Amino acid sequence: MSKSPIWAILGASSGNLVEWYDFYAFAFTSIYFAQAFFPEGDETSQFLKTAGVFGVGFLMRPLGGWFFGRLADRRGRKFSMLVSVLLMSLGSLMIALMPTYQSVGQLAPFLLLLARLLQGLSVGGEYGASATYMSEVATPGKRGFYSSFQYMTLIGGQLLASLVVVLMTRTLSEAQIVAWGWRIPFAIGALAALVALLLRRTLEETSTSQSREAQQSGTLRALFQQPWACLAVMGFTGGGSLVFYTYTTYMQKYLVNTAHFPKPVASHVMTGVLCVYMLMQPVFGMLSDRIGRKKCMIGFAVWAMLTTVPLMTAIGSSTDPLQAGLLIVLALTGVSLYTSISAIVKAELFPIETRALGVGFCYSLGNAVFGGSAESAALFLKSQGHESLYFWYVTAMSTLFLLISLRLPRGREDMV
Repeated sequence: MSKSPIWAILGASSGNLVEWYDFYAFAFTSIYFAQAFFPEGDETSQFLKTAGVFGVGFLMRPLGGWFFGRLADRRGRKFSMLVSVLLMSLGSLMIALMPTYQSVGQLAPFLLLLARLLQGLSVGGEYGASATYMSEVATPGKRGFYSSFQYMTLIGGQLLASLVVVLMTRTLSEAQIVAWGWRIPFAIGALAALVALLLRRTLEETSTSQSREAQQSGTLRALFQQPWACLAVMGFTGGGSLVFYTYTTYMQKYLVNTAHFPKPVASHVMTGVLCVYMLMQPVFGMLSDRIGRKKCMIGFAVWAMLTTVPLMTAIGSSTDPLQAGLLIVLALTGVSLYTSISAIVKAELFPIETRALGVGFCYSLGNAVFGGSAESAALFLKSQGHESLYFWYVTAMSTLFLLISLRLPRGREDMV
């Protein structure tokens, strides 16, 4: 093992942060480059098309979850995490150098789609391997706290992407950003991946040679012998990710498209919100160590069921950026009950031989169907004049999350 759990977590988190930064750089900058790849239609239709490309990346996640999960179970968590961060770097570099529709016509959106597919494959594998690694280096009594670094660095990636966009809006005109400035975040991501690669090389493996060499290690056949665990992870991911993406990646577009804030103002609001949200994760992770993870999961589900419709309605009608930001922070306070312990809850459901595959593959399936479709579903319903139906859709998925949480066994906090 590494010198301490904290050092091991930080090493793994560096790559996690970079991967999610690259992934969310697309979401946050798409409001600027949408017309460069999809020049036809109004702003909502352009957002819808780029959201579709963003969502297609999620369709690669199950493949990434299977491939990298199997790789992590059979070759080791460290090896899998090294490969995934390199693949993410390649996808970001492609976007940074991507020709636009004006230069190459229909080839431009095709190349953009290809880059997103590579990023989706990478992130699909990153979550399972890093979540498993963090759960295995955590010590009893602090497992919720250590697990919180999974989403803390995930949110940190979002925050970094948002911060880069804010800095661009303060130093470049909107015309400059639309013309070429949107490429900067992707170039930064490609370079940052090299730093993460060096840090991850210092990690030590957490799986054992016995588990890696077991016949059932990393196989779908062994995984499907645990149907409850698979369905639980998919259900948790479906409901949890839908709520998470609603208040994070989609929210910037919601502030622009529904609340009618200027794009730079929306970026500033989300930067402040994500900073607060990131700092919440260790606090709620420690809370779970005291009261139990099952209670936290149930608490999140009830919170999302009761507050999604009123909070989304209030945010959409906000005219003051500070008010909108406080409402989003309020929403994400409840979401933190889930995100802070998401990794550990899912990892605890599987034995070591199929843990990375189980978390990565099942998480990716749930995310591909529900998380990846969040923006597209919301924007489509808005374009049809039924935006509020999306809020009820999120509420319904939160109800499913609650039903699964109620079936969680007690005493999982003591897993070693």
